[in-house]
Amino acid sequence: MLSYEIALQEALSSVVSSPQVESMLLKDSLGRVLASDIYSPMNVPPFSQSAMDGYAFKAADLSSYQSLTVTGQSLAGHPFIGEVKQGQCIRIMTGAVLPAGCDSVIMQEQVETDGEEVRFQATVSQGQCVRACGHEYEQGELVLEKGCVISPRHIALLASLGCKSIDVFTPLTVAIFSTGDELVELGQPIEQGQIYDSNRYSLIAQLAKLNYLVKDYGIIADCPKKIEAAFTRANNEADVVITSGGVSVGDADYTKEVLEKLGNIEFWRIAVKPGKPLAFGYLSDSVFLGLPGNPVSAMVTFDKVAKPVLQKLAGEVSSTSLLQTAIVSSPLKKKAGRLEFQRGFASTNDSGELSVISTGSQGSGMVGSMCAANCYIVLPQEQGNVEAGEAVLIELFAANLA
Repeated sequence: MLSYEIALQEALSSVVSSPQVESMLLKDSLGRVLASDIYSPMNVPPFSQSAMDGYAFKAADLSSYQSLTVTGQSLAGHPFIGEVKQGQCIRIMTGAVLPAGCDSVIMQEQVETDGEEVRFQATVSQGQCVRACGHEYEQGELVLEKGCVISPRHIALLASLGCKSIDVFTPLTVAIFSTGDELVELGQPIEQGQIYDSNRYSLIAQLAKLNYLVKDYGIIADCPKKIEAAFTRANNEADVVITSGGVSVGDADYTKEVLEKLGNIEFWRIAVKPGKPLAFGYLSDSVFLGLPGNPVSAMVTFDKVAKPVLQKLAGEVSSTSLLQTAIVSSPLKKKAGRLEFQRGFASTNDSGELSVISTGSQGSGMVGSMCAANCYIVLPQEQGNVEAGEAVLIELFAANLA
């Protein structure tokens, strides 16, 4: 069996990202992938401003004056016009322009006023409570890098820079269908030996949360001509084709036969649990990913193998998984030989430590354990059983699974 790391590396190294670019309004760009670096068109903040409601002054004046005289005010959007002279100060509000001749601000709670005179009740330092011009970004400084997935916080930043529109990559188009005479569409009665097609719905949901365009071809009967027609159509209409099931050693269906005819596909056995069988390769005009048929295996291999491949194809900057150490609350069964992504629920215990507990049976067909979980318990390939109280690595679920 291939190790997980080698399989992922081989898949990622073979795909080439070449998405098209389009310009779109910032307000519509949530979830899209940035297609070019963005540099600040101005200083941020664009002027030195107060960080507090209080009084603006020149710090050096305090060595010569017992009190300062208020000579005007600076409000947000209505700056003080003129220069503040020695022995003077300005009433100022948060976000207002720091007047010429001032270099510091004191909070209004730290002064005593007597008419127009202000006496300081706290020690001060030059530059306090001031947001200097260009303190966050200077004009021309790199703000966001190409490949960033636009989030609400990115939209806030770009709006503050005045960016009305940005360049983004066109989203991937992913075709998905299921094969198997045992599968039944939702809403239809099932007979002996049949099951509802759940994998397709799970994968479509994960793809939608990643902001890809999904073409759902439904359930394809176990007929070589129909399967070949579905693959041909998907290859013509999509960047990526994903199926689940039909890629295991000994599978008695036509999927592998058709794939070997239409493309260059490798059938892997990966040292991962759940999710040992996996197919990866190319049709003439698209990338193909064949996931295991068991529901949890399909979800895990999509999340840990297919998703990184899709993200590279979409132009996203690669990111590494964030692993954290947690204390396991109950024993975990494991045999050495495969990397395992067991399902767990992580929380903070009474001692303030991160702890995790198994969500129950780890069978690859038991979706309930996935629904009860909020993280993977990541157990290395050669790891054996884990006793309660031992430290393990966990990975909180990514957005597509949350």
